[in-house]
Amino acid sequence: MAGLEGYERPRRHASATAARWSPAVEDEHALKALELFGNPTEGEVSLPSRPESAAIARRLAQVVVLRTWRLSPKLTEDVVLLVSELVGNAVRHTGARVFGLRMERRRGWIRVEVRDPSRGLPCLMPVHELDLSGRGLFLVDKLSDRWGVDLLPRGKTTWFEMRACDR
Repeated sequence: MAGLEGYERPRRHASATAARWSPAVEDEHALKALELFGNPTEGEVSLPSRPESAAIARRLAQVVVLRTWRLSPKLTEDVVLLVSELVGNAVRHTGARVFGLRMERRRGWIRVEVRDPSRGLPCLMPVHELDLSGRGLFLVDKLSDRWGVDLLPRGKTTWFEMRACDR
C-alpha cells in the first residue's frame, strides 16, 4: 500500500464477534432443555447421538453450573466448552444411537461424564497451529484439572473434573 509503510492495520479480536456465547446472558433455551431432557445432576440424561445434541448438552451444562450450582461465569464457559468437545467426540467417533450426560458436584470439585456404548478409547493427539480439527481432547487436557476414561462392560465413560469454588 503506497504511503502506508510501517502502518499496522488494526486486528479484529475474537471477543468482538456478536455470536460469542455468554453464560451471563439469561438463556431460556437452557431451562427448556432441563425441563425436556432431565437434570444431569439427578441421573444420567440420554441424548440422541446427533450433532444438534451438542447444543442441548451445552445448555444443560450451562444451567447446572451457573444457576443450580451458582458457580462463576468463567467456570461455566469452560465447562460448556469441554462438554461440547466430549459430546462432539461421542457423536462423531462412536457410531452410537445415544449417549449419556451426567454431572456431579462434591466439595471443591465438579465432574462431568459422557457415556457411550463404544469401547474405542479417545486419543490425545499433538496439536499444530494450523489444525482445523482434533483439538477436543487437547482442550480437555488443558482446561480441566484431570480427565480420563473408564471402560465399562458395554462402552466407556469419558470424564473431566475441575476445581470449583463458590463465587
